[in-house]
Amino acid sequence: MNEKKRVVVTGFGAISPLGHDWPTALAALRAERNKVEVMEAWKGYEGLNTQLGVPALPFELPAHYNRKTMRSMGRVAVMATRASELALIDAGLLGQGADAMKADPLLHSGRMGVSYGSSAGTPAAIGDFGRMIMEKTTEGITANTYIKMMSHTAAVNIGVFFGLTGRVITTSSACTSGSQGIGYAYEAIQSGRQVAMLAGGAEELDATEAAVFDTLFATSTKNDTPDLTPRPFDAARDGLVLGEGACTLVLEELEHAKARGATIHAELIGYGTNSDGSHVTHPKSETMAQAMRLALDEAGLPASAIGYVNAHGTATEQGDLAESEATLAVLGERVPISSLKSYIGHTLGACGALEAWLSIEMMRAGWFAPTINLTQVDPRCAALDYITQGGRALQTDIVMSNNFAFGGINTSLIFRRWQD
Repeated sequence: MNEKKRVVVTGFGAISPLGHDWPTALAALRAERNKVEVMEAWKGYEGLNTQLGVPALPFELPAHYNRKTMRSMGRVAVMATRASELALIDAGLLGQGADAMKADPLLHSGRMGVSYGSSAGTPAAIGDFGRMIMEKTTEGITANTYIKMMSHTAAVNIGVFFGLTGRVITTSSACTSGSQGIGYAYEAIQSGRQVAMLAGGAEELDATEAAVFDTLFATSTKNDTPDLTPRPFDAARDGLVLGEGACTLVLEELEHAKARGATIHAELIGYGTNSDGSHVTHPKSETMAQAMRLALDEAGLPASAIGYVNAHGTATEQGDLAESEATLAVLGERVPISSLKSYIGHTLGACGALEAWLSIEMMRAGWFAPTINLTQVDPRCAALDYITQGGRALQTDIVMSNNFAFGGINTSLIFRRWQD
């Protein structure tokens, strides 16, 4: 049996509500104010209870994003592609400015692929087909409508835009789309089938996605006080708030990265994924816990090695309780834990990648953001070391990032500080 390859992170790229680079995001985290706002356009939807969302901050596109290169892209694919471009630049695999699109031969070698997910494609394009069904007309349907709406639109557009000829792995698994994208990329490199991968997830904010959770009475309706929600693990929480964004990690086989002199941000050492097999929307703490144990086993680590946990932390009752119980069962009371969704809301397909990126950066900075608005832990949540106001200065070499999705899909990623 071939020895497993080691996998490192050599590039980051993000489009997020906190900012599109680490210094900007860190400043926003230290400010301890969320990015939730009232979505004025949503007020026109009869029956929609929540009016809260977290848009990504504005971002500029270079000139090579033009009508020809973007004709098959909706917003979710645009964000995913731009985040991937930023990650490739960060990894030293793509030029910028006058040398934009001047790519390292690796991209076109067949040894680099993409593993990427979103919950769905662009909702407006999906709506075009819905209108066709309801009104019995193809008016508004174009050759690219399906490409924009399909669940793997982000992965496919990334591959085409950068001319990647390696494997394409598409992960449309709701809230674990981004983390499964990273996990499956890790396995592709670890097994020697690929040398490098663009990995992550994206999601665009839309009222239709808010309606999904609204029907489950899972959305926050603090429409008059957006600064006070969401409140993961808090006794006064009233539900989640949706956000949007995209995040891409460049994952690379260690020896290849070292040979080309790449900057290594961290090493991915563990990935666990499984499914509850019991209910589509009611999470099961036992299988959540098993996903964490699978990641620990893969990493060859005891539970005591984990220095910080980035929680899925959606601020829903069932989710918070099940996740806290699972975390306690595996890691005990001592491990510091916080939820970044308290800042940026639930970015669905993007959250696993955004939270992995920010967890690595916080580890490198030696400071971990608190769960904001967590003022009184729900007594029904397990007794954990919840990071609250002020954050936590903490030196650790190992962090875990967990995500749990509809369908009972569970993921756990473990990253280690890079030390040559």
